Amino acid sequence: MEEETEIQTLNIQPGVWIKVKGDILPDATVFRINLGKDELNIGLHYNPRFNYFGDINMIVFNSRKDGKWGMEHREGNFPYVPGTTVEIQVMLEDQQFRVKMHNGYDCTYPNHLGLRQIDFISVYGSFHVRRVDFE
Repeated sequence: MEEETEIQTLNIQPGVWIKVKGDILPDATVFRINLGKDELNIGLHYNPRFNYFGDINMIVFNSRKDGKWGMEHREGNFPYVPGTTVEIQVMLEDQQFRVKMHNGYDCTYPNHLGLRQIDFISVYGSFHVRRVDFE
């Protein structure tokens, strides 16, 4: 079962942590966290794939400008387990996004769109959002 949560008109400035806490569904195949200006202009597409389009236990990063996807980046450090609760933290910095996973792993992805703020967040897929905090 897929779920979707979307928040718009946020005006989140660089240096603010966006914390998404939720439950990975027991039969999870994939979930996505998108941050950006709107759904056509996504600075960070964070996409853990349990078993999706041939990717198994892989995190795919990407960005989307004017509705067109960029080049995917794949990360093999995959700490997610179906049926568990996790917190994922994301911060927009000047030149990149910083992502902290619940296992303490910290990674970055370039700010390809040159975003100066985050106005849009969406979370969808095999993930039930419990809470979204900003600090």
